[in-house]
Amino acid sequence: MKLMSEKISVVIPTLNSATALPETLVCLMEGLHTGLIQELIISDAGSLDETRQIAEAVGAVFIQGPASRGGQLRRGCAVAKAQWLMVLHADTHLQGGWTRVVREHLQLRQGAAYFRLRFRAAGLLPRLFAKAANLRAGTLGLAYGDQGLLIRQKDYQRLGGFPDQVLMEDVEIMRRIRQASIGLSELSSDALTSAERFQKVGWWRQGGRNVRLLCSYFLGVNPATLAKRYSAPCS
Repeated sequence: MKLMSEKISVVIPTLNSATALPETLVCLMEGLHTGLIQELIISDAGSLDETRQIAEAVGAVFIQGPASRGGQLRRGCAVAKAQWLMVLHADTHLQGGWTRVVREHLQLRQGAAYFRLRFRAAGLLPRLFAKAANLRAGTLGLAYGDQGLLIRQKDYQRLGGFPDQVLMEDVEIMRRIRQASIGLSELSSDALTSAERFQKVGWWRQGGRNVRLLCSYFLGVNPATLAKRYSAPCS
């Protein structure tokens, strides 16, 4: 086994994320303390709250640009310096011990990887929907952004990076990973994501909406149009 020398750049897109971001950063501290994380990059879309102050308090690189999650990720990854990229949502909490799992992947594998999804909510439906999401990722090679993405910098560059689009940027990067035969695997560590939207809209209703949006994207509907549907109240 080769000696571990590779490090990661963590890229997080934000927009008025002052409430969610602190706990996400706390979960990343073990990576900073052990030296696995070379840099933390916050790619912001014009936050009006304390997002910038929170980012700068932990020494993160802070960049700003137009609101578009794909564009934000593209800008953040463009300034990253480490051999590997790890992309996370601002409300994603990594399970304790995640650094060991990521180190093992960096040492032993060449492909991309994602975390197991787990909702920060109790009950049968959160477990059921998380299981379905992990099954989708494992069988279809389609992990969403709330599962994170770990990818070698040179592979990311070969894919052409994240597309500058407001929605489905995670689906598009996964499609590019499959087409390039880079390889994709599940990390044996959880990414705990917010269940707020599912709890507000309803688990089955939001799940059905997500499936319809995904099908529409594959049928060629513009991501900007899909973003409006995603944000619209359910009838």
